[in-house]
Amino acid sequence: MSTKRVLGIDPGTGICGFGVVQYTTHKPPRMITAGVITTPAHTPLADRLLDIYDSLNQIIDETKPDEVSIEKLYFNQNITTGITVAEARGVCILVAKQHNIPIFEYTPLQIKQTLTGYGRAKKKDMQEAVRVYLNMSQVVKPDDAADALAAAITHALMTRIAYL
Repeated sequence: MSTKRVLGIDPGTGICGFGVVQYTTHKPPRMITAGVITTPAHTPLADRLLDIYDSLNQIIDETKPDEVSIEKLYFNQNITTGITVAEARGVCILVAKQHNIPIFEYTPLQIKQTLTGYGRAKKKDMQEAVRVYLNMSQVVKPDDAADALAAAITHALMTRIAYL
């Protein structure tokens, strides 16, 4: 029997979503954990990045994922926010690399299309798609955690891990 765990990450400085999905041969996918790493708004950026680094290290140590799926950066208007999110994303990639975990990246459009068939799906639609895929009774909240699970699910579907 083969088992793989995928850690999905929705990077952010204030809120960084994470979710681990386990795939086992001939069994439905199962959420191991999901949540968010939050950092206080008025804390210096370096301290916030260190919090993300430490928290993600702990999550990886506890859940032992085989692969990491991280959302690629996309920002519309606020370049300042985009830069700090990029810094948080870099920390997430660094932690995965330090643990020698293969890293895969997907755009928000790819994730939405994979889970809902529609690249402009709303947050509510994504939460529902994650709930249905993982056969859960309620949607995962907050939406950053659901987005992280969506990244993990997208990776599994794109690489056929989901079909173990």
